[in-house]
Order: sequence, then structure tokens, then C-alpha cells
Amino acid sequence: MTEDGTWHIWVDTGGTFTDCLARNPDGRIERFKTLSSGRLRARFVAQQGRQVQLQLNTPIPPGFLHGAVMIRGKGQAILANLHQDEDQVEACEMEEPLKAPLTPGEVVEIDFNEEAPILAAHLATRCRPGETLPSICFHLATTKSTNALLERKGHRTAFLVTRGFGDLLSIGDQRRPDLFALEIRKPKPLYDQVWELDERLDATGKVLKPLNPRSVRLVAQACRKEGIQTIAIALLHAYRNPIHEDLVASIFREEGFAHVSCSSRLAPFVKYLPRAETCVVNAYLAPMMTQYLGRIEHRLREKALKVMTSAGGYLGSQQYQAKDSLFSGPAGGLVGTATHAHQCRQLKTIAFDMGGTSTDVARYDGRLDYQFEQSICGVRLMAPSLKIETVAAGGGSICNYVEGIFAVGPESAGASPGPASYGAGGPLTLTDVNVLLGRMDPSLLGIPFTPEAAHEAALALLHKARADQHPELTLESMLEGFRNMANERMAEAIAGISVREGYNPKDYTLTAFGGAGGQHACGVADRLQMNRILFPAQAGLLSAFGLMHARTERFSERQVLQSWKDIHSEFPRWMEVMEEEARLSMIGEGFEPDQIEISRRLLEVRLPGQETCETLDWSRDQDPVEQFLRRYREIYGYTPNSKDFELVSLRVIASSKPPPAELETFEEERPLASQNHVRCHLEGVPCEIPVWDRRHLRSGDWVSGPAIIQDSFSTLMVDRGWKAVTGSMGSQYLTRNPLRTDLQVPSERLQEEAPFQLELFTHRFFSLVEEMGLMLQRTSLSTNVKERLDFSCALLDAQGRLVANAPHIPVHLGAMGICVRKVMETMDLQPGDMVITNHPGFGGSHLPDLTVIFPVHDEEKGLLGFVANRAHHAELGGIRPGSMPPDATNLEEEGVVIPPMWIYRQGEPCLDAIRDHLTSGPYPTRSISDNMADLQAQVAANLRGANALKVLARQCGPSMIRQQMCRLLERSARLISERLSRFKLGTYAATEALDDGSRLAVTITLDSNVCCFDFEGTSGVHPGNLNATPAIVRSVVLYVLRCLLKENIPLNEGLLQSIKILLPPGMLHPPFDQAPEACPPVVGGNVETSQRLVDVLFKALGVAACSQGTMNNVIFGNDHFSYYETVCGGSGATSTAPGCDAVHTHMTNTAITDPEILEVRYPVRLHTFAISRNSGGKGLHPGGCGIRRELEFLEAVSLSLITQHRSTGPYGIGGGEAGTPGSQWLIHRDGSKEPLPSIGGRQLQEGQRLVLETPGGGAYG
Repeated sequence: MTEDGTWHIWVDTGGTFTDCLARNPDGRIERFKTLSSGRLRARFVAQQGRQVQLQLNTPIPPGFLHGAVMIRGKGQAILANLHQDEDQVEACEMEEPLKAPLTPGEVVEIDFNEEAPILAAHLATRCRPGETLPSICFHLATTKSTNALLERKGHRTAFLVTRGFGDLLSIGDQRRPDLFALEIRKPKPLYDQVWELDERLDATGKVLKPLNPRSVRLVAQACRKEGIQTIAIALLHAYRNPIHEDLVASIFREEGFAHVSCSSRLAPFVKYLPRAETCVVNAYLAPMMTQYLGRIEHRLREKALKVMTSAGGYLGSQQYQAKDSLFSGPAGGLVGTATHAHQCRQLKTIAFDMGGTSTDVARYDGRLDYQFEQSICGVRLMAPSLKIETVAAGGGSICNYVEGIFAVGPESAGASPGPASYGAGGPLTLTDVNVLLGRMDPSLLGIPFTPEAAHEAALALLHKARADQHPELTLESMLEGFRNMANERMAEAIAGISVREGYNPKDYTLTAFGGAGGQHACGVADRLQMNRILFPAQAGLLSAFGLMHARTERFSERQVLQSWKDIHSEFPRWMEVMEEEARLSMIGEGFEPDQIEISRRLLEVRLPGQETCETLDWSRDQDPVEQFLRRYREIYGYTPNSKDFELVSLRVIASSKPPPAELETFEEERPLASQNHVRCHLEGVPCEIPVWDRRHLRSGDWVSGPAIIQDSFSTLMVDRGWKAVTGSMGSQYLTRNPLRTDLQVPSERLQEEAPFQLELFTHRFFSLVEEMGLMLQRTSLSTNVKERLDFSCALLDAQGRLVANAPHIPVHLGAMGICVRKVMETMDLQPGDMVITNHPGFGGSHLPDLTVIFPVHDEEKGLLGFVANRAHHAELGGIRPGSMPPDATNLEEEGVVIPPMWIYRQGEPCLDAIRDHLTSGPYPTRSISDNMADLQAQVAANLRGANALKVLARQCGPSMIRQQMCRLLERSARLISERLSRFKLGTYAATEALDDGSRLAVTITLDSNVCCFDFEGTSGVHPGNLNATPAIVRSVVLYVLRCLLKENIPLNEGLLQSIKILLPPGMLHPPFDQAPEACPPVVGGNVETSQRLVDVLFKALGVAACSQGTMNNVIFGNDHFSYYETVCGGSGATSTAPGCDAVHTHMTNTAITDPEILEVRYPVRLHTFAISRNSGGKGLHPGGCGIRRELEFLEAVSLSLITQHRSTGPYGIGGGEAGTPGSQWLIHRDGSKEPLPSIGGRQLQEGQRLVLETPGGGAYG
């Protein structure tokens, strides 16, 4: 009870609903839920004259509807303004006749013209809208900024950047978001204007070119004249020295700009791209968030508003930054999970928050995990956040059937119109699926439901599927299939987190909450073989519950970027200073010193030369070196040779002290007997199951599934094989019967109807290879794998046919099948064997790409299939650093050639033999330690994939695995046959010339049975390195066919089932049957000929103009370092869309190194990274533009270039013009310029510069 009569209110405004918990001055807790639009949903009952009767599920005080507006649920049409006397509750009077007739039972919405948090406060305090609220201590989490970012509804922003980098955010990391989309769509930058400032710092923060204040003032005046409202300033290396950013900010504030964001103040850490994006996001959203919080605070008498941050702590509204708000709602849910975990003494738990639009999952292991860089709505942020994964599957996810494929999400029905059962004309969603399957009782829900509307929507979808390919499909089977697909995707998300973080979900309790979490918890837990579920008392409002228990926090941050051995003596003093800074920030928030504690000390560390960091949770009694070594062993499985590490950053968190936790106990005392039942459809069987109103359950009540426990905010479906016990605080604790192994997954899966079997197994196969990729990325050491993501993972069937791949690098994937089949012909593969090769004669691409193959057997030693991965090693020997020499005359000069060799033989490692092979020969590797570390990661990825396939085989049976692999291949074959049938039968021919005149030719013959790709007419064996292997040609054909499909299926060799490929001897089929010194080189064939082959095939088919047709390979290094990058260019236009600027296309999709990381790590200075305007071809749909990149070398280096489209530009189609050819030249120290050929190498001196201009794409029309 509060003596001053103050209310405490905690509100979480989500995408669909706003949840509210309120404690009145007497200490009683009230619970409310409204729509996040600031409306209540009601059902129209009756009308007599201007008197109208409404039914609301939300309790309201008398007179509450006075002054509100009634709106039709199926749209936004205003029906009437309402008048209500002080003694009326659900009866009210319309100020004018209805503007459209209403049917009794129809759903309407009541709009109060209030922000949803304020409407919730009025409901809680029983004050009518418009009346003055009582004294409130208000705590808020909101998705307001997230929604504005998603819908691009921020304020007009100017972006100020270092000269040469005005296109930084347009280029991004150069990757395309959809690997197989010919119409590439990247998110547009948020700013309206960009201004390049003529200033420069070096990588140490030293001023190279001073800033001219007068020029900045002119920019400020121009921005004001253009109506710009907010400014984002991000200058290169400002994290090292903010002198220029501070000067710019002061000038703009002098010129009257209220909203000025500086990257060095918001995120004082290295990485230009995410720091700049963070700054722009903050500027873009700041005015909107300031106004929004101001409106809420204006309605509060004492202005006592605290706002939740993405990091799970509170800030006052004056200190709140927009960039800290984007994950505040999910953060509240995770804090609620942590609080509940402590109450129930379940300190290892996985949060499973399934809401209306999406599902958030996170791990809690006694402490909250943070991340300091994340992506949202297509932008990267540098801001503290709790580590949370979001999946586009929620109660509002739309269930659909499109072109023969069933799908759940990612589109959502949102709050308006919402699910079909809301009665507002919405589509079939997961919520409707659960309603129709009888997995909830609509009469107990807190909002009006119309099951009839859901049934109509489901029948319409069923008729569509029956008329297409599934005439025998039943309604219940379709609904069960949709639910299983959703469970699969959410379980995959949790499994993905477990791979990245290195833990087993079976060791954790699943904490389910959100409006839909309890309906799917048992199904998700079954798939993950988890045995315990917690369903908190406040499950439907757990984010608001988390706000109730969240603490005020302050971060003190410092970037270090120094070796531990160089700074360890300074470390204790730094920590003392940072702890004091954090404490003083808390005192500034009004806390007394004895109310504050230092809750966390976080050290970001990594091996010297690595890019990815690990976070150590340090305390004063721990040795950072021992912590680092222990963490390293956990991830990589061995101890590094050196005990030194790089300390990247320090963060200290000061928090308000938490109150003592109240404990909840779970004791089985009495079984429940229910009088209420609903008809339900479970696992293909209709049945009657009991339903309990959760409000009436007592501590110790228990029930075995199937059963439903429900209140007005959430529903718990207790599946068969599970038992739920009610705890002393109203929560439910579920345990799975370990003896019911038939219910762990297989019984459900084996009953799945054929249409959904294939969709589910497609997801499972895809999830398997994605997990392999996550494991490879997590356990690798090299920047090439960990950051540039130059690797691919694949699942193949027992015949060595590619079944599924994670969407990584296309040039790798089609080659996997040939590689596995060649190895099968050569080696007798037994259980426990693992093989490595890079040999072009065995399906290799080029020598730096190492392929590791692992046969997977079932418990009877029958071959299930293969898992394999291919990763690019930045150094593998050869005559030049980087193993991509432009001047190699034979294969041996390109690097170490590895014929198929055992890396494991019957489970025993053969790593010493691999090491000896890599370090012997005329041109051995220069980085054996990195090679062996990344090979260990490739092995770990295969072991992960093999284990997942074996588990799937145990659950579903080996025959089912083999059957579904065949079905996936057959469906892919059918889909591509249907797509090719839209072309006219006949021949399609095209030729393209490489820059040196070598000819690529293809004739595609389409008849009713087969499609033949004949490459007769292609030049003979190339005298240089542009020879491509048959595996690469197969990859190209497979990629092009996949691009023709709109359906979202994994790339697999079913697409080649009715395809014939004819390869004459020559540059696409060179001889590799001799010793490496007698074989032709191939490095350019992998990276460049592959791209030009795509040009030829698309030219023949006429489906898209030519993209840049090159990877623009740049390799430089010397005795102590090697660096490799591929550079983006313009994509080709199509008949429906223009090309995209500055993006990787076709056979590659690697990220480019961040400008600041590049300069910090390597002796180079990047002067320009910009879009080459007007380099795309002109036409009805213009081609995308290439880029200009200028590098100055600060040490003597060996430079290699392997490029194409320097002599002719990428072609246009349909009358469109060709794109501008690329070019490259050196700028010598005296300023003179020297053109460079397409392929070549040079020894460069300090001070020389390379300028690279990449090709633009061709136009259409």
C-alpha cells in the first residue's frame, strides 16, 4: 500500500496488443489488454433508435465510452460518435444515426483518440478518458519506434559523412538479401539528403585533413532551407577522435537544429557501417519518439515516466535515445522470464514469447545475455540489447496455399484486420487454426471471436488446395499441417540459437508466454526433446510483468583494441573509473549509493587478427586470461598456442538493487475434474477434452493432457503425454512423461498428410544445413569464413545428389554433388570416414576452396546420405600471397593441390597427414595454423549435420528420410519442368567473349521431354587461369534454373533431373588427369568464368539483362599479411524492374570488409567507396550502377587482380543499352596514372593507389 495514493503502472505496447499491469494504492494488481491502436474491440448486440447495446470483454467503468467513436471492424469507416451517461456501462447513445447498418454479433472497435498506454492507464485507474489521471509512476515498453522504422515513417533526415563515403549506407555490405532473386531489392537508406564533408582522420584518430567550419555552416543553412528536421553525423574513425563530429554538431545546434545525432556519442566503437546506420536510425526516429513520450508524459501529473531499453533496464524519458527502444518490448519479456525463472528456481530456461505478429526466443542461464550489434528492419545497430531471436511466426501469421506449396507466414494479419476469427474480414491465421482445431475456448477469451468467419476462410483455402493437387485433403489435416509447420519453424529458431551459443535445449526449461505461446509450447518442446515447460501466471502479460521487475541501469563503455599483455597493468584502474562513472549516472537518476550495485563487468575479447569477439562476464576474483582460454576451449575444442588476446572493449553496468524474490512452489496435491469440455482434433483424431478456467485453479491442482487451461489473456494446451501442476503463485509447471517415447515426435510426424510431410521435411533438411553453417561460422577462426561468410553447407542423398543447401555461395553448391560422386567412385567410404579434397578433377572449384565430405549412416549402418561443406581458405600456398595468382601457368603454382584424402578414417583423425601435405611441396601454405583451425570448424559442421540427420532418422525412420529426399528432388524436377514449359519449344543460343577474346557459347534446346545445354563452340583450354571445371558449369546451370523459379525451395539437383549438359573438351572441360604441374590453372574459372557463363545463359533465355559479370577479385599482401576481397557492381534489369546499384550478383554473395576494420587491420587507406553514377545501361528499366573504390597502400605489397567486363560492357536486352565496362588503374606517387589489365599482378610501393571502377548492369527496353 502506498501512503501518497500513487498508482504504479507497467505497460507494454506491442505490434497488435498493449498489455497492462497496474498496482493500485492499496497494493492490488489489475490486468488489462487493449489494441495497440488505442482502441477496444466490442461486439454489437442491439440497437433501438439511437440507443445501442455493446458487449465488451474488457471491464470498463460507467461512462467510459462517452466521447468515443464507434468504427466498423472490417475497415476504418466511422459509424457513430458515442454519448454515455455516468451510470451506463455497455449501453450508450449515438449522437447521430448509424452511418451504416450493423448486424447483431458484428465486431466493432471503439476509438478513444488516446495513445494506447494512456488508454490502459484510464482503464486501470477507472478514470474516464479526458479526466485527469491520478498520481502514477508509469513504466513503458513500446514498439512505436520499431513500427515507424518498419513502415518508414520517421522524420526528414540529413546524413553527414566523410567525403568519398556518401553512398556507404546504400552499398551496405554489398550482399543481396535474396540469393536467387533477379529483381534485387535492397532497403533504401532512411535519410533524405547526404552531405559529404571534406575532412579525414587516419585509423589512429590523427587528423589528416582539418574540417572547414564555414563549409559546415553552409550545409546547415542549406538543410534548414530544405526543411530537414534532424541531423545524423558519422565521420570515419570518429570513434577514435570525435573532434570533427563535435564541431559539426555544435554548428548545427547553433543554426537551430534540435535533433542532432553523433555516431561517436551513440556508439563509440569501430565499424563504420553499423555505427553510421545506428546514428541515422537514431536521428530518423528521435523527433517521433520525443513527441510520443512527450504526449504520454503530458498526461501524467508528476511526469514520472520510465522507459524500458532494449538492454532490459529503465531510462528516464529525457535520457532515452531512439536507438535504445527498438527491442524494448521483447526485452521486457526476457526480464519477465528471468524473474519467473528465479521464482521457480529454474535458472536454465529458454524464453518462448509467441505474440500476434512474431515469436521471440532467447536463452537465460542465470544471467541475461547481451549483444552489442544487431539487425532490425534491414538496418544494423550498434546498441546494447538483450540477445533475442525473432521468428516471423505468431498467432497472426497468415496460412496460405500458393502454387502448390503450403506456407505459414512470414506475412501477418496484424491488429487490423487481424485473424479471420476477429470478424473483421482477415485471412486464415494460426490463431484461427487453433480455434478450429478446438485448442482454445473462445468464450473464455478477452476479445470477441467469430469462429464462423475462421471456418469460412479455412474452407476457401481447402477448396483451393483440393482443386489444385490435393483432392483428398481434409480440413482437419490441413489445419494440423499448418500448426505443425509453425511448430517446426519455432523449434528451428531455438535450435539455431543453441548451435550459435553452444548449448543443448534438452538441458533447459521452456518458458512459454505471449498470447499464443501456451498453445504451441508442448509441440515445440516435443520437437526439441525438452522435458519441462513453465507457463507463468502472467503468461499473457509477461512483458508487462518483466517491466514490473526490471531495474534501472546505466552502462559505462570503453573501446580498447589493444593486446592484453600491453594493457593488463592499466586494466584495474580503467575498471575503477568506469564503475564510478556508472554509479554517478545512477545517482543522477535519483538513487542513493546504497541502492546501487555493479551488476556486470563485460569484456569483449578475441585472438589477434580475428574479427568476431567473445564476451567474458568478469568479476574481481577471476583472471581474464584463464577466462579467455576456457571460453576458447569451449568453442574451438583446443587451447591456442598464445595466451595473449586482444581486449576489444569494456562495459560496466550499474543497476538498482533488486528486491528479494518471492519463490513459487509446485506440489501435486489433487487431480482436477472438469465439468466443461470442448471438441478438439488432436493428431488426426477427434475427441472431447476438458477445459479449465485458470482463475479457479488452486495450488497443487494437476492435470494430465490432453487438456486446456485458459484465462482471458492466454491459453495453455496440455498435449497428450504431458502433465501440468499449478503452483503457489498461479503458474503451471509441465513435465513430459519420459516413458511415452512414441509421443516425442514420431507419432505426430508419421501421421502427417503427404502435402505437409514434404513441406515439413523440406524445412527440416533446410534447418539441418543452416545449423551446419552456423556451426562452421561459430567455430572458424578466419575472417574469410567468420565475417565474409565465404562457405557453403549441403545435404546430399545416398547417391550423392544435392538435396538441400543453406543459401550461401552459389558457385560452391552445384559442385558439391559432382565432388561427392567423384569421391564415392575413388574411395570406399565407411562409417566414421571423412574426406577432404580441393582437386578440380574431383569436383573442386579452385584450390582455396576446401571441401569436406562425411557419409552418414543409420543405426543399421545403412547409408542415409552425405553432409558436406566447402570453405574458402584465404591462404593455401602458390606463387603469390592469397593463393589466387593472376599469372600462374599451371595448377601447382596456384597452391597446394589436395586429392581426396582421409581427414578421419573410421572415426580416427588423420590431421597430421593433412598438415604435412599442406606444408610440403614447392608452394606450401603460408598460414597452416589458420588452415587447420578452419578445417576443424568444417569437421565440426559436418558432425553437427550428421548428428541431426541421424536424430531425424531415429524419429521418423530411415526409409522416411530417403523417401522425402526423393520427393523433394522430384518436386523440384516438376517445378522446373513447369517453368521451362512456358518457353517456346526450340533452340536458344548465345555467345559472349571474355576480355581476352576467349569465347563462351551455349545452345539450349527445349523439347517436351528434356532440356539440353550444349556448350559446343566454347574456346579450347585457356592459356591462363580462366579454365572452369565441369562442376562449376553444373553449378552455373543449377543456379540459373533456380533463379527461374518463384517458389521458395532449397537449391537441389532435382532441378537437373531432366537437364542434359554437353561439355566439349576445352576451357569448360580441361584435363586434370596429370600431375598438378601439368594441369591448367583454374582460379579465374571459379570466380570469373562462372560469372560470364551466367551472362551467356541469361542472354540465351532472355530473362534478364547482364549483371556486372565479374567478382572483381582484389588480392594484396606481403610477408606478414594477406587480404582478399570481391567487389560489388550493378545488376541487370528485367522486364519488370530496374537493376540494383552496388550489389553482388549471381555466383557470389560475400560481404565486404568494413572501411574502418580494413584500415585498422591492414596497411591501407580507403579514400573512396561510392556508386559510379550513370554507369548502368540506359533504357526503360535502367541497369544498376557499379562502384568506384580507391585504395592507398601504406606498405609495399604484391597486388593481384582477376576481373572481367573491362573491354565490353554488360549487355542490355529488349533494346536496353549495355552497362559501362569496368576499369582499373594505378595512381603513382607523382600523380601519374597507369591503366591495369583485366587480369594481372604488380609489386607496389608505399603511397601508390589502386582505383577500381566496377561494371554497371545492362538495361531492359
